[in-house]
Amino acid sequence: MIAFGTWAFGGDWGTADLQDSRDTIHRALELGINFFDTAQGYGFGAAEQLLGDALRDRTSREEVIIATKGGLRPDGDRVARDASRRWLREGVESSLRSLGTDYIDLYQVHWPDLHTPPEETATALEELVAEGKVRHVGVSNYDVDQLQALRHFGRVETLQPPYHLFRRDIESTILRYTSAHDLGVLVYGPLAHGLLSGRMNESTTFGADDWRSKSPDFTTDTFRWNLAVVERLKGLARARDITLPQLAVAWTLANPAVQATIVGARRPAHLDETAAAADIKLSEADLQDIDTILKDALPVWGPHPDGM
Repeated sequence: MIAFGTWAFGGDWGTADLQDSRDTIHRALELGINFFDTAQGYGFGAAEQLLGDALRDRTSREEVIIATKGGLRPDGDRVARDASRRWLREGVESSLRSLGTDYIDLYQVHWPDLHTPPEETATALEELVAEGKVRHVGVSNYDVDQLQALRHFGRVETLQPPYHLFRRDIESTILRYTSAHDLGVLVYGPLAHGLLSGRMNESTTFGADDWRSKSPDFTTDTFRWNLAVVERLKGLARARDITLPQLAVAWTLANPAVQATIVGARRPAHLDETAAAADIKLSEADLQDIDTILKDALPVWGPHPDGM
């Protein structure tokens, strides 16, 4: 399954064009995508409000699944992790207002909060389900120990981890755990934050308001080294008569432990390309060829709220 993600609309990737953003959400609906993922922390209301407004333009609430995330709090010029009962409840109310809805299909704790007891977080989430404001509960960016701790006190139905060709660390532990405990997995970042878009080269730069301008993944020798790996992946994609983004998204969906992949796009044409990956099936030979190419890759870790 392909889900549409709205991180790009929150400002962390530079300023988003409002009309292009709305058109892209509308295009997702036209392509049959009905699962939309957002977060309070994506511009603290900006992405959620844009998504809610765009969906109301074209569809009814009952025809779409809206997932959002909470547990991040503005803290001066930084963002703090806060999965306390008080902040989660405030966050849900804020998300409901921004989205223009009276319930959230899937509410996820955005990042683990190491300072709030898991019992407090789990209890707050159970209360929100009991009140009908949240229908299902998930987490994002949790490791196995953190999942186990939270599940001891309440429900956890899904996990949203980062997963792409340059970041495969979840395969050995997290995906084994989710499969064994029947947890749904929706992965984010399948294009490695743009590295697998096929549009980058050694001259690519990023605006000051784009988190990648400060990331060693995109500003050091790691970036240049991985661009050479990307070129080899492009060749493999061409041999399969598909594009590099389609190869990258199809690869995530080829893992049987993954139920959905979240793709983002700023323009409708970009979404047309990646959404088609849902119908692409990679063979075992394709997967082996990809593994061979990736032996030369360096990990791309992406951002975390404490460092943005």
